[in-house]
Amino acid sequence: MAKRIVASAPTRIDLAGGTIDIWPLYLFHDGALTLNAAISLRAHAQIESRDDGRIELRSTDTNRTVTADRCAELDGGGDLSLLALLARHYEIEGVTVTTRGESPAGAGIAGSSALTIALCGALARWTNRSTDPDHILQVAMNVECQAIRVPTGVQDYRPALYGGIAAIELRVDGIKRVALDVDARELERRIVLAYTGAPRHSGTNNWEITKRHIDGDAHIFACFERIRDTAVTMRRALQRGDWDEVGRQIAAEWENRKRLAPGVTTTTIDDLIARAAAAGATGAKVCGAGGGGCLFCYGPPESRPAIAEALAAGGARVLDYRIETEGFKVGGTGAPD
Repeated sequence: MAKRIVASAPTRIDLAGGTIDIWPLYLFHDGALTLNAAISLRAHAQIESRDDGRIELRSTDTNRTVTADRCAELDGGGDLSLLALLARHYEIEGVTVTTRGESPAGAGIAGSSALTIALCGALARWTNRSTDPDHILQVAMNVECQAIRVPTGVQDYRPALYGGIAAIELRVDGIKRVALDVDARELERRIVLAYTGAPRHSGTNNWEITKRHIDGDAHIFACFERIRDTAVTMRRALQRGDWDEVGRQIAAEWENRKRLAPGVTTTTIDDLIARAAAAGATGAKVCGAGGGGCLFCYGPPESRPAIAEALAAGGARVLDYRIETEGFKVGGTGAPD
């Protein structure tokens, strides 16, 4: 009888504090934190047993397939490198691994990190390895870094694992996730999420910014100080339900983030944000590193339909989502004995 395991994990909207979560940047900014909310656009992974002993990796999103007689033969630097590296780490044989995402490619909402968490969790269950969340998180972060070949931030794996709205405190004694007591429906009613139509390339943007910071660029350092301060202020506003202040801080976060590098915004993004502002948005920012992907616009609930229409009229694809309270999920018929 064929065995099968399925797993999924949510993507996220980064509300404030992004990029500062790349080690070691946060060590230079006392009190650094990020704020994010998991959303219902999930990444999915499936593992099925096969009779021929071979391994097959399939990406539904890219329509690519890689096969090998043994996992050791998979090329960690070739097609489907992330899947190949994880298959080699967990030493799986005689399986077909299939992945798909509900978010657009290059959306900037941590689809790759969510997929890595989903697949790590599924593979750990299949091979009877540790399913401790901290262990899965460490493997996911390190293998994704191997795949994209630049440092990864630490925030994106937490919403994928745990769901909900949270602060990720970036401290010298470790990374701490703190769930925030925020009315998810009230926040959701104020945010329109849209895909700009152009994928972003966060690895390149973030690596250039990281190098400039490490090299002592005073401008970059000052930008991150303001990004840190904005995240701290927004956290307080979220916790007390001061929705107007949340909007002001989202707008401030975007102004600070645009100063990090010329490629963070584009004429398309600027046009979409201007359209949203004319329709009633009080704040907006790109998701992730910028340069494309998704953006979200924030405003009073009564303006939400007009904001969505304005973004669609500007050529963006408005995405249907919900703030997701449930993180990583796994199920199926179990792993082979």
